[in-house]
Amino acid sequence: MSEVWLVLAVGCLFFAIVMIGVFVDQTLAERRRAVRILESQVVTAGGASQAAVNLREQELAENFATRVLVPIVGRAARIARRVTPLDTRDRIARKLVLAGSPAGWDAERVLAFKIIGAVGGFVLALAVGQLMDLAPFLRIVVAGLLTFAGFVAPDSILNRKVEERQRDILRTLSDTLDLLTISVEAGLSLNAAIAQVVQNVPGVLSAEFARMLQEIQLGVPRADAFRNLAERTDVDELNAFSLAMIQADVFGVSIASVLRTQAQQLRIKRRQWAEQKAQQTPVKIVFPLILCILPALFVVIVGPGAIQIWEQFINA
Repeated sequence: MSEVWLVLAVGCLFFAIVMIGVFVDQTLAERRRAVRILESQVVTAGGASQAAVNLREQELAENFATRVLVPIVGRAARIARRVTPLDTRDRIARKLVLAGSPAGWDAERVLAFKIIGAVGGFVLALAVGQLMDLAPFLRIVVAGLLTFAGFVAPDSILNRKVEERQRDILRTLSDTLDLLTISVEAGLSLNAAIAQVVQNVPGVLSAEFARMLQEIQLGVPRADAFRNLAERTDVDELNAFSLAMIQADVFGVSIASVLRTQAQQLRIKRRQWAEQKAQQTPVKIVFPLILCILPALFVVIVGPGAIQIWEQFINA
């Protein structure tokens, strides 16, 4: 019986690996399908017999993952959309925006992988309980923990992407504001200064400024473009900068003075953040010092003396 559960656990692990591969390959498959549909609508000059592309044969020529597993993920996404509250989908969509809208990610797919992860965690818990011959109560606990872990794993991955992107934005914000200030004080307009930032400062923030500049060039008001920038990033320092630029645009304040003030305030905040991290270091060192370093130090220092005292008591 245990061998059956072992085979089942290996199969679930293989299925999870395949799902990850399908998730990576799904975007490319959808793009190829869209191209084939467009090609089928094109009528060539050679006649109507060569106009349409046989989509059925091309779909049958696709690999197993594209033909079978991608529809499974799509069906799981539809089920997840029905059984989850509407605000859950909105929260995930908001996190995807903060994560930079990764290619191939949407709220339905994240919900689908949450359900797949929960089912896979439950089956894995059953296999672990059978192989390790756990007590019924421990099996229930392990099943709950693994099911919960599989359910929240996509959220954890998405939250990590959001945090990494926000850290990247915060790390390059100071240099970006300095370059904007220098460019505006040198005589460039704000749009030209933003273009200089996009050209000379690579990174996530530069891409966001490029998108904001495109919105302004397409006719979006500058205040709305800065609001959209703040909503797509949700970084406190960048939100304060966007609000200051909106107020300067509305009230006609000098852009150069606002940029200089924002750059100075950001440098002060960075120094305060560094001082805060430095003051937290002694507190973080206390527990490793007490639990790891001091016991070994006591063994090295007190150990030989304790052995000698013990020998003296025995010989006496």
